[in-house]
Amino acid sequence: MRSLLTYLVAAVVVAACVRGDRYHPADPGSRADTVVNRAETSANYWAQEAQAAINARLAHKESVKKARNVVMFLGDGMSVPTLAAARTLLGQRRGHTGEEDKLHFETFPTVGLTKTYCVNAQVPDSACTATAYLCGVKTNNGVIGLNAEVARGDCEASTDAGRHVESIAEWALADGRDVGIVTTTRVTHASPAGVYAKIANRTWEYDLSVALTGSDPERCPDIAYQLVHNHPGNKFKVILGGGRRNFVPDNVLDDEQRYGRRTDNRHLINEWNKDKEDRGVSHKYVWNREQLMSLKDDLPEYILGLFHRSHLPYHMQSNSARDPTLTEMTEIAIQSLSRNEKGFFLFVEGGRIDHAHHDNFAELALDETLEMDKAVARAAELLSEDDSLIVVTADHAHVMAYNGYSARGHDILGPSRDLDLDGVPYMTLSYTNGPGFRPHVNGIRPDVTAENEYEKLEWRAHVDVPRDSETHGGDDVAVFARGPHHSMFTGLYEQSQLPHLMAYAACIGPGRHACSGAAHALAQPVLLLSLLVLLTSLFQQ
Repeated sequence: MRSLLTYLVAAVVVAACVRGDRYHPADPGSRADTVVNRAETSANYWAQEAQAAINARLAHKESVKKARNVVMFLGDGMSVPTLAAARTLLGQRRGHTGEEDKLHFETFPTVGLTKTYCVNAQVPDSACTATAYLCGVKTNNGVIGLNAEVARGDCEASTDAGRHVESIAEWALADGRDVGIVTTTRVTHASPAGVYAKIANRTWEYDLSVALTGSDPERCPDIAYQLVHNHPGNKFKVILGGGRRNFVPDNVLDDEQRYGRRTDNRHLINEWNKDKEDRGVSHKYVWNREQLMSLKDDLPEYILGLFHRSHLPYHMQSNSARDPTLTEMTEIAIQSLSRNEKGFFLFVEGGRIDHAHHDNFAELALDETLEMDKAVARAAELLSEDDSLIVVTADHAHVMAYNGYSARGHDILGPSRDLDLDGVPYMTLSYTNGPGFRPHVNGIRPDVTAENEYEKLEWRAHVDVPRDSETHGGDDVAVFARGPHHSMFTGLYEQSQLPHLMAYAACIGPGRHACSGAAHALAQPVLLLSLLVLLTSLFQQ
């Protein structure tokens, strides 16, 4: 009996070793005979890889000059799982297994994490986060450019100038530098609005949207109006993105023969042109890619580009003749702003990462991430690391999970090689909530890979909780930095520290600067010591 029991126990142990336990199942696809790169099976391969990384870090010299130029790239909704999945997709598009690849900005020398909660929100929106990473102040959900004494929708409270907060764009302008914004969303959307607007409700993008909530557009001017007429927006040298409908009256056809949304009979594009004419400065309004690219050889002082009625299309669904890429807009902006010898601040948003996640469109979200990475790479080519700071981050996370037990190099957009308890496939990239929910039948999930729309661009990944729109996540988000004083961006910190860190490197705005901080503080004792030595020498003579 004892020998039989011993045999049974041994059999169970062997089976467990073969299959793994319930927490860590052994995947047949993870066997050594499926390894793609045989060099990776050697311990020496990884030791050499680590030594190369150490040497690269040691060889990199951090500039301690003033950051003349600052470019902030914002991937809206670009969570850490989004980064991991996007780099894998990038590698697989190149014919690699994918996991080992890097986005361009992932090669930056400094990486940190920011906490994204807002004053009244555990999981934030893009308005309160924009106020944090652009104005240095945390505020309430839905509020832009105002402190947390203003509740969302409180028009009257927002008129108190004492509750307004300045953005890093205002600090740059005060120092004589130029400012620009570039986005794939409406230029009046929450993230770009954080650069210039003071508004109690992020949805107040045009006059009627203010009135429909019972507030007075005269008391609380809408975001589009603020961009054209108020400081600092009316000083921006470059404005490129979408949202034309918010600038045109509802009885006037725009460039694409669509009516605008304004009910105050104001044509803000014409008013922008008139303002520049009155100031005697060269300017140009453009509404398509051809017009924008024609400016490259003779850039006016001011450029306004509104390329779509609402947001620009997803890159994978865009019209290359009509829609400029984020890289092209970024390049034009940098070329334009670089003419100021004092430097500039440029805000660039890959805004549609967020929209794709909200709709559970995983492939589109990852592709939009890769498009922003291309824009970062181009900016890094155009700007010297010696005097230009580039910061890449996100405003908040999303609830896409990168899961399952697939073998290395498995299609990141496909189903996991694992199955659920009922033998039904599930996707490697799935969401905890959103419109991609499918009802279960007799308690069993449907096989989403059998659907007619499976693998099409707007096929929705499956989710657990049904919602009409997927929610943001409360995760920390990554920060990548390159250029003068990039090491200031390491560690874990509040998102509201970001503009202060950028201002420190650029020597603008309130507070301590690299130009007047530690370097000068250290210099004074050195001078005193030198003077003491000199005096001692004189007395000894």
